[in-house]
Parts: sequence; structure tokens; C-alpha cells
Amino acid sequence: MSNQPKYLNKKIYVAGHTGMVGSAITNELKSRGYKNLILKNYPGLDLIRQKEVEELFKSEKPEVVIVAAARVGGILANNTYRAEFIYDNLMIESNIIHNAYKSGVEKLIFLGSSCIYPKLAPQPLKEEYLLSDFLEFTNEPYAIAKIAGIKLCENYYRQYGCNFYSVMPTNLYGPNDNFDLQTSHVLPALIRKFHEAKFKGQKEVEIWGTGKPQREFLFVEDLADAILFLLENINAKDIYEKGISHLNIGTGKDLSINALAKMIAEITSFDGKIFNDTTKPDGTPRKLLDVSRINSLGWKYKTELKDGIIKTYDFFMKKYLQVDK
Repeated sequence: MSNQPKYLNKKIYVAGHTGMVGSAITNELKSRGYKNLILKNYPGLDLIRQKEVEELFKSEKPEVVIVAAARVGGILANNTYRAEFIYDNLMIESNIIHNAYKSGVEKLIFLGSSCIYPKLAPQPLKEEYLLSDFLEFTNEPYAIAKIAGIKLCENYYRQYGCNFYSVMPTNLYGPNDNFDLQTSHVLPALIRKFHEAKFKGQKEVEIWGTGKPQREFLFVEDLADAILFLLENINAKDIYEKGISHLNIGTGKDLSINALAKMIAEITSFDGKIFNDTTKPDGTPRKLLDVSRINSLGWKYKTELKDGIIKTYDFFMKKYLQVDK
């Protein structure tokens, strides 16, 4: 019994459990024997509405909370729906974190995003670089909301002693990703673009920008593995006493958008031309996380990028095959 995970029988609420990240975390919890999960869909539940979140915490009384709920999107969505991205995310995280404090939640892990770091911060991005310079304009509203979430967790710890802390995953991808070309991130968008180009017989696929920006990608199932490692092994004081406000999660490896496009073209068997539309924005030149801290704590990623993309493309084909014929 001494080897049983501390939180195995605790009542756990994964906010956003139907999304890509939340579903991966939920599946990982289930696979390891965590059975006391709050998984009701609550038809109409709106995490932006304070009263509804209050009622959720009063009725369910979670003991552990993992905040994977967020309004997310790629460069187009971030830059188009700027007001929604800052408002929705501020409200979601504020409602959940405050009600977790009020109801005495034992542990809370908040998931942010690597876009919290300054546009031109030194590479790789260390946790200490937060708030050291200007943000990238296209995703500034989303980044500010996520930074607010980090500071909510930190200061509920400092004022009330809450065991709340934040993690910053790099760019995520995998099963249950969003493949909508208007709102998706770059990797799932490229999967869909190359897939459709192949089956429509197109000779060319357009890539936004120069293709030179470097990006790091983490398979979502590896993130879920990291969250469970942190849940059972790392507490808020372990992070804040090191003088940082959060912990990076990534692979420590990156590649250019053009290199990513070539990899996806190969996986989808597209043999046409790749065209860079340089009238479109590039975004941040590079976003590579320094993952030395989480590696030193005992966690490292498992899935190499090509293997993860193959699994993601398989999921896409199963889900969208009828649509894309």
C-alpha cells in the first residue's frame, strides 16, 4: 500500500476534459487506475460564468483540480478574436482558481502556454524570462490571460498557502486536435492542408510566412504523462521556493516551419510544391523551452515528432475520412 499514488482515490476534476489536452489527461488518469473523476458533461455549463462554476464546486467538491480548459487557437484565431481570447481565458481561470481556494482544493495544476514568454527572449526559454520584455503582438491577449493565471496560482500560494502551481507546455498536438483551418495551430493545419491537397490533386500547398520560425512540439500524451508525474511528485513550494512561478514542459528540440511542412508532406504522401506566402505573418522567431528543470526532477518526453505526427494523422483520417473523400 505504501507505493500507492497519494492522489489515486482523490476526487479529481479535469476542467476541459473533452478537449485535446483534457481528454489526454483524463485517459492517462483512467489508464493508471484513477477512478474518482468528475466527468459529467453538465449540458450548458459555461466556465466563463462565475455562478455556474461556484455551483459546480459546491455540488462536486473536487479535491484535485487540473485546469486544461481554455479558449485556444493558432495565429489567425489569436489575432482575429483578440477580445474573446483575453476575456474568456481570464474568466475561466479566475473562476476555477478562486473557487478551488474557496472550497479547499488540496492541489491545483494550471496549464498555460509557451507564448507567455517575450517575443525576443534568449533561447532556450528559461522560466525566469517571464515578464522580462515585450510579448508577440499577434497572441498578446492570450499570453496576458495565461500570465494572469500563473500569477493567480502563485499569489493564492503566497497569501493563503494553497498548493496551486502552473506548468507551461510547449506547442501541443495529437488525437482530438483541432483541424479547422481558421482556428487551428500550425501542425494540425498543415496535416489537413497536405491531406486535402493530395486527395484533390493539387500541385501546391501554401505555408504562411517565410517558414523560417523555429517551433517545438510535444505529443499531447507525453504532456498527460508529465501532468501525472507532477501531480504525484511535485508541490507548489517545490517550484516557488526555487524563485520561479511555473515549470516548463517540452522536448527541448525544435525545427523550422518549413522542415515541419516537409515532414508532414512526406507522412501524408504529398509530392507537390510547398509555397511560402511571405505576405502573411511569421509570429515569434523562435520558441524553444528550456526543460532542464523538469528533466532534473525526473521527467522526460517519450514520443519523437515524426512518430507523434503519424499517430495524429491516423486519428485525423479516422475522424475526417468521410468528410474528405
